Amino acid sequence: MTEVLHQIKRLLLYVMGPAYVVAGVLHFVVPELYVQIVPPVFPVALALVYLSGLAEIAVEIGLLIPRTRQHAAWATVALLVAIFPANVYMATHGVVIKGLPGGGNPSDVVRWGRLPLQGVLVLWAWWYTQPISKNSK
Repeated sequence: MTEVLHQIKRLLLYVMGPAYVVAGVLHFVVPELYVQIVPPVFPVALALVYLSGLAEIAVEIGLLIPRTRQHAAWATVALLVAIFPANVYMATHGVVIKGLPGGGNPSDVVRWGRLPLQGVLVLWAWWYTQPISKNSK
């Protein structure tokens, strides 16, 4: 890997980690927004929202610690796969998210765009399953 790619990878790590921490915290601040996109087939939606928020915070803190980075990256991949049904449900059932700023009715582009975006996020997390450089662990 070139030095420039190493630098980009390191920079993106410090974008990714805090972004997931913020998203995880939002699960506790406005859980009602997330409960609405949990597919009804899953019981105890609120508990799942809190659990996924806690998991987002934990794995992303783990990403920022070199010693735990690779395991946290795999955990992030698993988390993204686990929450994918919520994105599918939102896209296929036209969920209107009550309480969302701007009216709560995401466009079809946003609904369906979240599905391939999830794949990008999985690949981004997977990138960190390998060390950033020969000097990092």
